[in-house]
Amino acid sequence: MADGPLLEEETLDRAGTSLGSEMDLMVRAGVESIRLSFSWARVQPHRSWNEVPPGEVAGFRDSGGIPTDFRATDRIVRMAAERGLSLLPVVLEAPAWAARRPGEFASPPADPRTYAAFLGALAARYGSNGSYWREHAALRRVPLTEWQLWNEPTLVNFWLDQPFARDYVRLLRASRRALQRADPRARIILAGLVYESWDPLDEIYRAGGRRWFDAVALHPFTRRPSDVLRIVERNRTVMARHGDSRKAIYLSELSWPSAVGRIRPRFGYETDERGQARRLTRALGLLARHRHRLTIRRVYWYTWLTRETSDYPFDYAGLRRLERGGIRSKPAFRAYRRTALRLEGCRKKRRLATRCG
Repeated sequence: MADGPLLEEETLDRAGTSLGSEMDLMVRAGVESIRLSFSWARVQPHRSWNEVPPGEVAGFRDSGGIPTDFRATDRIVRMAAERGLSLLPVVLEAPAWAARRPGEFASPPADPRTYAAFLGALAARYGSNGSYWREHAALRRVPLTEWQLWNEPTLVNFWLDQPFARDYVRLLRASRRALQRADPRARIILAGLVYESWDPLDEIYRAGGRRWFDAVALHPFTRRPSDVLRIVERNRTVMARHGDSRKAIYLSELSWPSAVGRIRPRFGYETDERGQARRLTRALGLLARHRHRLTIRRVYWYTWLTRETSDYPFDYAGLRRLERGGIRSKPAFRAYRRTALRLEGCRKKRRLATRCG
């Protein structure tokens, strides 16, 4: 997962690094895919061209009449493609003009069709036949064909109006149609479901969601790595009950924050730095061993880089830690690199000039 200080250019500059350098390190550590947020509010902040300040017009393109600023997403897509990294964008955060509750980060869209239109614009830009690749013909093509629709909608921190399922399924349905028009190869990944995730997954099915998504996503935060498997298995049971056993599962966030001894525990699955490394190693090994049985397609660690200065446990979840004067790799980074390269079977050995763990 790429978020927080990793995407703050000035912060990285003060630490003596850059996003490009961090992405190079990711490749050497065995990372193959990056999950990050594409903020609708930042890309389409204005409803119409009349609202765009005159001095900013040149930075926008027209997308179905909506002024659209692709500059930030263009940059990250280019940097990932240069390194052969795939991206899983999490598309969320309605702009005030499209939000049911303007000004609230967690507001659902007032009309799911406006969100779907934005998703279609992203697919038309970065998808299989996207305009971005035509404009940059010399760049290695790594099209974005998987789109994660929102994040943790069972929590009011991300979806204010609960219960969420009917609203969310309407979003899925509208988005499916828009994506198919923009890129027939596009696939919809469910928003990551957290904690007792099998219950909200069942709610999505009961609300008619089955035909509108291609993969389930889970955030199995729990104390023990073995319980991660149990969470996946319970969701598999729900999927089978609804005739959906062939779809893949993505763990779009997996983490154990190394907050013990730094702040007061809040969730119960915090650990220290050595415990974080041990649990990461154990969990990735278990998931790899059972990936075929459970059809686990991808696993994303939350997160790459954290500040580790607040009282929020997930601010201690990074593989790398921002410190005064630089960045330090934690034991979990070394565990991740060793495990990822081993699980890849040394496919990158020649290119990386490194030894597998």
